[in-house]
Amino acid sequence: MPIADYIVDFACHEKRLVVEVDGGQHADNAKDVERDRRLAAAGYRVLRFWNNDVLGNPNGVLEAIVTELSSSSTK
Repeated sequence: MPIADYIVDFACHEKRLVVEVDGGQHADNAKDVERDRRLAAAGYRVLRFWNNDVLGNPNGVLEAIVTELSSSSTK
């Protein structure tokens, strides 16, 4: 999904939330830090999950996303 000159993995425009699913190449990646900064400047919050978390603990990942979406309903 295109947002702020980037293609993000998943986004909820209504809640201004971006969800990124990353592999190991994203560890300590300066480009990701800048990307998150620019997405935040565009009004989005970014949740990042590792591929192995999504595959090994999908319920935990979903719970984190639902919690974030729920907390944003009061903002």
